[in-house]
Amino acid sequence: MTNVPAAQAVPMAEKVLSVCPDAFTPASRVGPVNWYLTQGGTMSRELSGRRVILTGASGGIGRALGAGLVASGARVALAARSAEKLNALADELRNAGGDVIAVPTDITRAADRQHLVERAVAAFGGLDLLVNNAGVGSWGHFADSTEAICRTVMEVNFFGPIELTRLAVPHLTRGNEPAVVNVTSMCGRKGMPAWSEYSASKFALVGMSEAWRGEFARFGVDVITIVPGLTNSGFDKNWLRTDGRADLRFADGMTPEYLAEKILAAVRANKAELVVGSEARRLLRFNRFFPRLTNWLLARKVKKLYAK
Repeated sequence: MTNVPAAQAVPMAEKVLSVCPDAFTPASRVGPVNWYLTQGGTMSRELSGRRVILTGASGGIGRALGAGLVASGARVALAARSAEKLNALADELRNAGGDVIAVPTDITRAADRQHLVERAVAAFGGLDLLVNNAGVGSWGHFADSTEAICRTVMEVNFFGPIELTRLAVPHLTRGNEPAVVNVTSMCGRKGMPAWSEYSASKFALVGMSEAWRGEFARFGVDVITIVPGLTNSGFDKNWLRTDGRADLRFADGMTPEYLAEKILAAVRANKAELVVGSEARRLLRFNRFFPRLTNWLLARKVKKLYAK
């Protein structure tokens, strides 16, 4: 498809789209599986009574997910680095009738990960869902960054979640309709200029998710990958660096509540992968059929930004 002239490619793409509207999705890259089909395990999942570990719970997407899980009747172990914010959220959710515990956690620390899993299992008697939502960003060009920043991004966004999952899997295998939910990014499906470290970390987590999906099937544990676009969650206020030039409008992105609703719907329906956000869908669909043109447009944008 990449060698077809653009004049022919567009009509061809329109023809494919008219036959199968969902062919323009990242999941179709690995085969003719419809993006909206469930994976091979559980076909629907009840959240009421489910025992959940949720990382990155103190703000933004995590806070909205915590509220949504509690509203659905789930029992939630809230994890984040800020004990103050975490305890405030836990009190708020308990006042709303939620069954939650707050476990201050730095997922880059092995002892914290171990403590989190042990606390959740002790409090709830087991584990059904692990939601890897914690993350950190870095905005700027790779040549201007440092090894320390790159390693921090990879520790928080990749090594922390996968090692937490390693600890959780033995408990998930004994859970009810168990699943691992990895909240990634559209940058995990298309590497973006000035997001090099972040893109690499999310690509790694997406790749691990795809491998796990096959591996964990023998345990009856599903793996759900969430690929969000721009979200007005305050995430951009806590980046490790912000020295890149960009024209990003996070304020125009999805609300955390909207994204949380979509994530929980994907968990209930057991979707293997869900791309959320119109700009993410447009970018990934366009890149699917016109990768060279997409790269050229991104490079041109960077040149314009740095020509000023």
